[in-house]
Amino acid sequence: MTKMPTRPLSPREPVGLHMIARLAGVSVSTVSRALAGSSVVSDRTRLRVRELADQYGYQPNIAARNLRLGRTNTIGVVLAMEQGGDQHLSDPFCIALLGHLADALADRGLDLLLSKVPAGDSDWLDRLVDSGRVDGAILIGRPDRTDALDRVAGRYGALAVWGAPLEGQRYASVGTDDLRGGRIATEHLIEQGRHCLLFLGDPACPETALRYQGFRAASDAAGVEGRLLALRTRAGDATPAIADLLHRHPEIDGIVAESDLGAITAIRVLAGMGRAVPADVSVTGYDDSPLAQHMTPPLTTIRQDLHRAAVALVEMLLRQLGGQSPEAVVFPPLLVARGSA
Repeated sequence: MTKMPTRPLSPREPVGLHMIARLAGVSVSTVSRALAGSSVVSDRTRLRVRELADQYGYQPNIAARNLRLGRTNTIGVVLAMEQGGDQHLSDPFCIALLGHLADALADRGLDLLLSKVPAGDSDWLDRLVDSGRVDGAILIGRPDRTDALDRVAGRYGALAVWGAPLEGQRYASVGTDDLRGGRIATEHLIEQGRHCLLFLGDPACPETALRYQGFRAASDAAGVEGRLLALRTRAGDATPAIADLLHRHPEIDGIVAESDLGAITAIRVLAGMGRAVPADVSVTGYDDSPLAQHMTPPLTTIRQDLHRAAVALVEMLLRQLGGQSPEAVVFPPLLVARGSA
């Protein structure tokens, strides 16, 4: 192949496949194959085309390529709201999981489209998957009605949910063994001699319901008293409700919270009442969010491996895009004992 002379391009002259092809003295299709690393093109030609592309700052039209392939290379990450909830992206748990998801997607050359769905919108998932903006969707949390997830999963093959698996679900999920997590947190308090326990959280949430079942199983097995304060500890200010119950029941000496945020709120309430943690009341959280180890005292909690979970969610979604069936993955919880219990 005769080497074609090159010339400087004017500042306004676009650098596209046709320009690279003219400079290299080959066809546009050859340039396209060379930049894609096709073995159909000789090593010499591939090297020449790549050198010219680098020299003239050629940038591929990613949108056009994705259109040809029928892909966007974008994954929708959705914070799904429960009816009446008010969870914010600033929630430490959300921030941690979103960060790990963003890293896992970036490592695979994928973009992230973040969306927050308000409660009460029954068609939000249909609109997202039908918009053509994403290749798949990862949900953090679930709405009260999960029939929308099953309905969409039946026609859309790239859907993964963070959370405990539900019986009969048609979509993929990644979560922690929440029943065991609730149980080992409760058993930890009982082993410390606590005999009047409070579970803090709303069992209307599937994951919290399993944690409460574990709490009940452990407290019943040990013959200790176990109370429930059913409130949305991830939403709004739970301080008044917690303070009211603790004032009415000063015998409570152990609190199992369904989240680190709930546990932190309880510790602040106890401090305001002049009750020491853990001398007077032991407190455990759930998640092992970044705030947990920086509390005073540092928070004893149940760790969910969010890095591992994020990688599993992304890989599960990619497997579905490759034609595999959805599956449910459950990771074991780990008790992280610190100063609060």
